[in-house]
Amino acid sequence: MDNTLLQQLFNTHKNKRFVPTRNDICTIMDELLGVLFPQHAAYEISDISEIKSKLVQIKSKLKKIITNLDNTNDSDSLTSHFFSNLPTIYESLLKDAEAICKGDPAAYDIQEVIRIYPGFLAIYYHRVAHEFYKMNINYLPRILSEDVHSKTGIDIHPGAKIGDYFCIDHGTGIVIGETTIIGNWVKIYQGVTLGALSVEKNMAQTKRHPTIEDHAVIYAGATILGGKTVIGHNSIVGGNTWVTQSVKPNSKTYYKG
Repeated sequence: MDNTLLQQLFNTHKNKRFVPTRNDICTIMDELLGVLFPQHAAYEISDISEIKSKLVQIKSKLKKIITNLDNTNDSDSLTSHFFSNLPTIYESLLKDAEAICKGDPAAYDIQEVIRIYPGFLAIYYHRVAHEFYKMNINYLPRILSEDVHSKTGIDIHPGAKIGDYFCIDHGTGIVIGETTIIGNWVKIYQGVTLGALSVEKNMAQTKRHPTIEDHAVIYAGATILGGKTVIGHNSIVGGNTWVTQSVKPNSKTYYKG
Protein backbone atom coordinates (compact mmCIF):
# COMPACT_ATOMS: atom_id res chain seq x y z
CA MET A 1 0.00 0.00 0.00
CA ASP A 2 1.31 3.44 -0.95
CA ASN A 3 2.52 5.27 2.18
CA THR A 4 1.66 8.69 0.74
CA LEU A 5 -1.94 7.62 0.26
CA LEU A 6 -2.06 6.15 3.77
CA GLN A 7 -0.80 9.42 5.23
CA GLN A 8 -3.35 11.43 3.24
CA LEU A 9 -6.15 9.20 4.43
CA PHE A 10 -4.97 9.39 8.03
CA ASN A 11 -4.80 13.18 7.91
CA THR A 12 -8.32 13.30 6.51
CA HIS A 13 -9.67 11.11 9.32
CA LYS A 14 -7.66 12.91 12.00
CA ASN A 15 -9.00 16.33 11.00
CA LYS A 16 -12.58 15.24 10.54
CA ARG A 17 -14.94 16.12 13.34
CA PHE A 18 -17.58 13.55 14.23
CA VAL A 19 -20.75 13.70 12.18
CA PRO A 20 -23.68 11.26 12.22
CA THR A 21 -23.94 8.81 9.37
CA ARG A 22 -26.58 8.92 6.67
CA ASN A 23 -28.14 5.84 8.25
CA ASP A 24 -28.31 7.51 11.68
CA ILE A 25 -30.15 10.50 10.22
CA CYS A 26 -32.62 8.55 8.12
CA THR A 27 -33.37 6.16 11.00
CA ILE A 28 -34.58 9.13 13.04
CA MET A 29 -36.75 10.35 10.17
CA ASP A 30 -38.25 6.87 9.89
CA GLU A 31 -38.96 6.97 13.62
CA LEU A 32 -40.78 10.27 13.13
CA LEU A 33 -42.71 8.77 10.21
CA GLY A 34 -43.85 5.97 12.52
CA VAL A 35 -45.08 8.45 15.12
CA LEU A 36 -47.00 10.51 12.58
CA PHE A 37 -48.40 7.49 10.74
CA PRO A 38 -48.84 4.26 12.72
CA GLN A 39 -48.90 2.35 9.43
CA HIS A 40 -45.09 2.70 9.56
CA ALA A 41 -44.63 2.05 13.28
CA ALA A 42 -43.04 -1.13 14.61
CA TYR A 43 -44.89 -0.72 17.92
CA GLU A 44 -48.34 -0.01 19.34
CA ILE A 45 -49.27 3.18 21.16
CA SER A 46 -51.65 2.68 24.09
CA ASP A 47 -51.42 6.10 25.74
CA ILE A 48 -50.96 9.70 24.59
CA SER A 49 -47.99 10.00 26.92
CA GLU A 50 -46.15 7.41 24.79
CA ILE A 51 -46.49 9.64 21.74
CA LYS A 52 -45.15 12.59 23.71
CA SER A 53 -42.26 10.49 25.00
CA LYS A 54 -41.27 9.31 21.52
CA LEU A 55 -41.41 12.85 20.14
CA VAL A 56 -39.20 14.04 22.99
CA GLN A 57 -36.70 11.28 22.19
CA ILE A 58 -36.71 12.15 18.49
CA LYS A 59 -36.28 15.85 19.29
CA SER A 60 -33.27 15.07 21.46
CA LYS A 61 -31.67 12.93 18.75
CA LEU A 62 -32.38 15.54 16.09
CA LYS A 63 -30.82 18.28 18.20
CA LYS A 64 -27.62 16.25 18.46
CA ILE A 65 -27.58 15.62 14.72
CA ILE A 66 -28.05 19.31 13.90
CA THR A 67 -25.30 20.24 16.36
CA ASN A 68 -22.82 17.85 14.76
CA LEU A 69 -23.80 18.40 11.14
CA ASP A 70 -24.03 22.17 11.25
CA ASN A 71 -21.37 22.76 13.90
CA THR A 72 -23.74 25.22 15.57
CA ASN A 73 -24.62 26.27 19.09
CA ASP A 74 -28.13 27.17 17.91
CA SER A 75 -29.37 23.58 17.54
CA ASP A 76 -31.89 23.94 20.37
CA SER A 77 -33.81 26.78 18.70
CA LEU A 78 -33.51 25.14 15.26
CA THR A 79 -34.93 21.88 16.57
CA SER A 80 -37.72 23.68 18.41
CA HIS A 81 -38.55 25.61 15.23
CA PHE A 82 -38.86 22.37 13.26
CA PHE A 83 -41.17 20.78 15.84
CA SER A 84 -43.32 23.92 16.01
CA ASN A 85 -43.97 23.46 12.28
CA LEU A 86 -44.61 19.72 12.56
CA PRO A 87 -48.44 20.14 12.75
CA THR A 88 -48.39 22.01 9.42
CA ILE A 89 -46.20 19.34 7.82
CA TYR A 90 -48.53 16.63 9.12
CA GLU A 91 -51.65 18.34 7.73
CA SER A 92 -49.96 18.77 4.35
CA LEU A 93 -49.08 15.06 4.26
CA LEU A 94 -52.67 14.08 5.01
CA LYS A 95 -53.76 16.22 2.05
CA ASP A 96 -51.11 14.56 -0.15
CA ALA A 97 -52.36 11.11 0.83
CA GLU A 98 -55.90 12.19 -0.01
CA ALA A 99 -54.82 13.51 -3.42
CA ILE A 100 -52.94 10.32 -4.27
CA CYS A 101 -55.91 8.18 -3.24
CA LYS A 102 -58.34 10.26 -5.28
CA GLY A 103 -55.99 10.38 -8.24
CA ASP A 104 -55.27 6.66 -8.50
CA PRO A 105 -58.18 4.31 -9.30
CA ALA A 106 -56.03 1.40 -8.12
CA ALA A 107 -55.69 2.83 -4.60
CA TYR A 108 -57.87 0.93 -2.12
CA ASP A 109 -57.92 3.66 0.52
CA ILE A 110 -55.77 6.34 2.16
CA GLN A 111 -54.32 3.80 4.60
CA GLU A 112 -52.89 1.84 1.67
CA VAL A 113 -51.40 5.01 0.18
CA ILE A 114 -49.67 5.94 3.44
CA ARG A 115 -48.39 2.43 4.11
CA ILE A 116 -47.26 1.35 0.63
CA TYR A 117 -47.03 4.07 -2.01
CA PRO A 118 -43.50 5.28 -2.87
CA GLY A 119 -44.93 8.62 -3.93
CA PHE A 120 -46.20 9.27 -0.43
CA LEU A 121 -42.87 8.26 1.11
CA ALA A 122 -41.04 10.63 -1.25
CA ILE A 123 -43.38 13.49 -0.35
CA TYR A 124 -42.94 12.81 3.38
CA TYR A 125 -39.19 13.00 3.09
CA HIS A 126 -39.44 16.10 0.91
CA ARG A 127 -41.69 18.05 3.24
CA VAL A 128 -39.37 17.30 6.16
CA ALA A 129 -36.24 18.05 4.11
CA HIS A 130 -37.76 21.28 2.77
CA GLU A 131 -38.31 22.51 6.32
CA PHE A 132 -34.64 21.93 7.13
CA TYR A 133 -33.69 23.57 3.81
CA LYS A 134 -35.58 26.74 4.78
CA MET A 135 -33.71 26.72 8.08
CA ASN A 136 -30.37 26.71 6.20
CA ILE A 137 -29.10 23.58 7.93
CA ASN A 138 -26.08 22.14 6.15
CA TYR A 139 -26.17 18.65 4.58
CA LEU A 140 -29.29 17.39 6.36
CA PRO A 141 -31.85 18.26 3.64
CA ARG A 142 -29.79 16.67 0.87
CA ILE A 143 -29.03 13.57 2.92
CA LEU A 144 -32.77 13.04 3.31
CA SER A 145 -33.62 13.73 -0.33
CA GLU A 146 -30.88 11.44 -1.63
CA ASP A 147 -31.85 8.65 0.76
CA VAL A 148 -35.47 8.60 -0.38
CA HIS A 149 -34.25 8.94 -3.97
CA SER A 150 -32.39 5.67 -3.56
CA LYS A 151 -35.46 4.05 -1.99
CA THR A 152 -38.11 5.22 -4.45
CA GLY A 153 -36.37 6.42 -7.63
CA ILE A 154 -38.01 9.82 -7.06
CA ASP A 155 -35.54 12.73 -6.97
CA ILE A 156 -36.94 15.91 -5.41
CA HIS A 157 -34.49 18.62 -4.42
CA PRO A 158 -35.30 19.86 -0.89
CA GLY A 159 -35.46 23.44 -2.18
CA ALA A 160 -38.48 22.77 -4.40
CA LYS A 161 -41.66 24.51 -3.22
CA ILE A 162 -44.65 22.16 -3.41
CA GLY A 163 -48.23 23.11 -2.59
CA ASP A 164 -50.99 21.05 -1.00
CA TYR A 165 -52.65 17.91 -2.40
CA PHE A 166 -49.60 16.84 -4.40
CA CYS A 167 -50.13 13.56 -6.26
CA ILE A 168 -47.25 11.43 -7.52
CA ASP A 169 -48.55 8.47 -9.53
CA HIS A 170 -46.06 5.58 -9.88
CA GLY A 171 -43.19 8.04 -9.54
CA THR A 172 -40.12 6.15 -10.75
CA GLY A 173 -37.70 8.46 -12.54
CA ILE A 174 -39.28 11.76 -11.49
CA VAL A 175 -36.77 14.63 -11.14
CA ILE A 176 -37.82 17.94 -9.58
CA GLY A 177 -35.17 20.67 -9.45
CA GLU A 178 -34.25 23.04 -6.64
CA THR A 179 -36.11 26.18 -7.76
CA THR A 180 -39.25 24.43 -8.99
CA ILE A 181 -42.55 25.85 -7.75
CA ILE A 182 -45.58 23.54 -7.75
CA GLY A 183 -49.09 24.71 -6.88
CA ASN A 184 -52.02 22.86 -5.32
CA TRP A 185 -53.68 19.71 -6.67
CA VAL A 186 -50.90 19.01 -9.17
CA LYS A 187 -50.52 15.46 -10.47
CA ILE A 188 -47.25 14.11 -11.88
CA TYR A 189 -46.57 10.71 -13.43
CA GLN A 190 -43.39 8.64 -13.71
CA GLY A 191 -40.38 9.85 -15.64
CA VAL A 192 -41.27 13.55 -15.49
CA THR A 193 -38.38 16.03 -15.34
CA LEU A 194 -38.83 19.56 -14.03
CA GLY A 195 -35.36 20.79 -14.84
CA ALA A 196 -33.11 23.64 -15.92
CA LEU A 197 -32.20 24.80 -19.41
CA SER A 198 -28.67 25.47 -18.21
CA VAL A 199 -26.60 23.93 -15.43
CA GLU A 200 -23.89 26.58 -15.25
CA LYS A 201 -22.57 27.10 -11.72
CA ASN A 202 -22.98 30.87 -11.85
CA MET A 203 -26.76 30.38 -12.08
CA ALA A 204 -26.97 28.80 -8.62
CA GLN A 205 -28.85 31.77 -7.15
CA THR A 206 -31.31 32.21 -10.03
CA LYS A 207 -34.63 30.50 -10.69
CA ARG A 208 -33.66 27.72 -13.09
CA HIS A 209 -36.65 25.37 -12.92
CA PRO A 210 -40.28 25.69 -14.02
CA THR A 211 -43.44 26.74 -12.22
CA ILE A 212 -46.43 24.40 -12.29
CA GLU A 213 -49.71 26.08 -11.40
CA ASP A 214 -52.76 24.62 -9.63
CA HIS A 215 -54.58 21.56 -10.98
CA ALA A 216 -52.04 20.86 -13.73
CA VAL A 217 -51.43 17.25 -14.84
CA ILE A 218 -48.08 16.17 -16.28
CA TYR A 219 -48.00 12.75 -17.90
CA ALA A 220 -45.22 10.18 -18.04
CA GLY A 221 -41.90 11.10 -19.59
CA ALA A 222 -42.62 14.80 -20.05
CA THR A 223 -39.63 17.15 -19.75
CA ILE A 224 -40.29 20.75 -18.72
CA LEU A 225 -37.27 23.04 -18.55
CA GLY A 226 -36.41 26.61 -17.59
CA GLY A 227 -36.99 29.06 -14.78
CA LYS A 228 -39.27 31.25 -16.90
CA THR A 229 -41.40 28.32 -18.05
CA VAL A 230 -44.87 28.32 -16.48
CA ILE A 231 -47.43 25.55 -16.91
CA GLY A 232 -50.73 27.35 -16.46
CA HIS A 233 -53.44 26.20 -14.10
CA ASN A 234 -55.76 23.37 -15.19
CA SER A 235 -53.39 22.48 -18.04
CA ILE A 236 -52.38 19.03 -19.29
CA VAL A 237 -48.90 18.19 -20.55
CA GLY A 238 -48.91 14.93 -22.48
CA GLY A 239 -46.47 12.06 -22.21
CA ASN A 240 -42.94 12.41 -23.65
CA THR A 241 -43.51 16.10 -24.38
CA TRP A 242 -40.52 18.49 -24.43
CA VAL A 243 -41.51 21.92 -23.08
CA THR A 244 -39.24 24.98 -22.84
CA GLN A 245 -41.88 27.70 -23.18
CA SER A 246 -44.82 28.61 -21.00
CA VAL A 247 -48.15 26.86 -21.47
CA LYS A 248 -51.38 28.85 -21.12
CA PRO A 249 -53.94 27.94 -18.46
CA ASN A 250 -56.66 25.43 -19.41
CA SER A 251 -54.64 24.11 -22.36
CA LYS A 252 -53.35 20.76 -23.59
CA THR A 253 -49.81 20.21 -24.87
CA TYR A 254 -48.90 16.93 -26.58
CA TYR A 255 -45.91 15.42 -28.33
CA LYS A 256 -46.56 15.38 -32.08
CA GLY A 257 -44.12 12.78 -33.35
